[in-house]
Amino acid sequence: MAIAAAVLAGAAQAALAKPPSLDRLFPSGAQRGTTVAVTATGSFDHWPVQGWTDEGGLTIKAEKEKKQLSVTVANDARPGLHWIRLRDEEGATALRPFIVGVLPELVETESENKAITLESSQVTINGRLGRRNDVDDYAIPLKKGQTLVAALEANRVLGSPMDGVLQVASAEGFLYDQNDDDQGFDPRLSFEAPQDGTYHIRLFAFPATPDSTIGFAGGDAYVYRLTLTTGGFLDHGYPLAVTRSNPGTVEGHGWNVPDAAKRLEVTTGTGPSDETASVAHADTANTVDIQLVPHPALTEREPNDSDHAQSIPVPGTVTGRIAPARDQDVYAFQAKKGQVLNLVVAARSLGAPLDPVLRLLDANGKALNDVDDTGNNQRDAQISFNPPADGTYRISVRDLHGQGGERFVYRLTVASPLPDYRLTLKTDRLTLTPEKAEKLEVVVERQNGFKGPIEVQLDSLPEGLRCPPIRSESGKDTEKAVTLMLTAAAQTPAGPIRVLGKSVEGTALEHSARAPIEGLSATTDRPWITVIKPAAAKTP
Repeated sequence: MAIAAAVLAGAAQAALAKPPSLDRLFPSGAQRGTTVAVTATGSFDHWPVQGWTDEGGLTIKAEKEKKQLSVTVANDARPGLHWIRLRDEEGATALRPFIVGVLPELVETESENKAITLESSQVTINGRLGRRNDVDDYAIPLKKGQTLVAALEANRVLGSPMDGVLQVASAEGFLYDQNDDDQGFDPRLSFEAPQDGTYHIRLFAFPATPDSTIGFAGGDAYVYRLTLTTGGFLDHGYPLAVTRSNPGTVEGHGWNVPDAAKRLEVTTGTGPSDETASVAHADTANTVDIQLVPHPALTEREPNDSDHAQSIPVPGTVTGRIAPARDQDVYAFQAKKGQVLNLVVAARSLGAPLDPVLRLLDANGKALNDVDDTGNNQRDAQISFNPPADGTYRISVRDLHGQGGERFVYRLTVASPLPDYRLTLKTDRLTLTPEKAEKLEVVVERQNGFKGPIEVQLDSLPEGLRCPPIRSESGKDTEKAVTLMLTAAAQTPAGPIRVLGKSVEGTALEHSARAPIEGLSATTDRPWITVIKPAAAKTP
């Protein structure tokens, strides 16, 4: 009877088993060439789990204790953002971010709001504001004239629900500097020590989504990575965009940037949807992204004002800088009547402090449009322009508040909106039963009048997985969405797939379908499939 009850209990437990879920990893990053103990917060009916990453350089091992992982980062792992997914025989978790750094790292230990003294001025701290009104305080010795960079990674990439604030104060409590929003909700500041001494870096937060809370916010989800360094730290690459077919190099700009990192090579990816390239240097503490464009990419030339407007091609992208304060850059371009153009400036969305204002003028200097923000809380500006006549037009860029400086960079694009399309998946995980067809809906967003047929298929099918391609055609039921039918054999391995769209007529356009990552603002083009084995085939 006892044996039968145990068997029934085991069967019931197996029936109730569900895929694992992963809320966060802590610490959420590690230095190259190290192995770290990582806690996986989530729900795991089966343990141990297996780990997967989106590229090489990370090795994930589940320890005996549930929710405990060991992550090894290779010496040559790419610095910057990586993605980790955990899986078992029932399914897979959502992707979660893991950042590879180049500086020594430590994990914060709670000290009842007492300052933690740091032995090094180059460190990345993995911490958590674990309770309401929590303030983390780090004491760091500096020499007169040293420039310290303090950069927080929390909300923007890690999805931490915090709007962080960084302060630099003296040992006596005198406040030297403060920043609350630089990279979105994540603060960043630089501080030059006025004299030898110990300085305090204080971190606290408010909720990123305002509520009725009075006081500082905190909780288990308020995890962060705080980089403190008197060494090289990249703020941006210049130019901000390069031509995809010939990317070349960019200048490295930031703080304490060594000569070796002042010229960085841009290496493009191989994915059909890659729009940016990440650049880094071993002697700097972070990475920066460079946009890849299919048309000419230029840089601003001085003088560049109303009397010396710089000519730019159409289509074309130019990188400029508003410096000094009250600077205004002016560009001239040729346009034809009826040639619809989009004039787009990006600055705040790239992490620059510039609040750009676009002004469009005709050949006689008459203002045709003046745009600051472009709705939906976007601090960048955009103008849709239908030229009333053939001729030369001008567009100027300035800062709304008349500020300027080395960090006040922008990327201006003048181009006609080209017919194109985007593919979107509603989920990044799919569970299949052997030999039973499952549906995967692919949403088709046709842009700027694109009407051509699109062949949608799985790229590089895993062994045992069958999925006939399907075509999206304008004017038919498949115009806005298609449904792929996936059928897997029992031996089909779990793993990532890629849904690929290819235009059938005219200009070759190839795009990967992207799916939202649960709980984050990021997306992925590597959805996951799991084939559920029959109960009799599962490991006891």
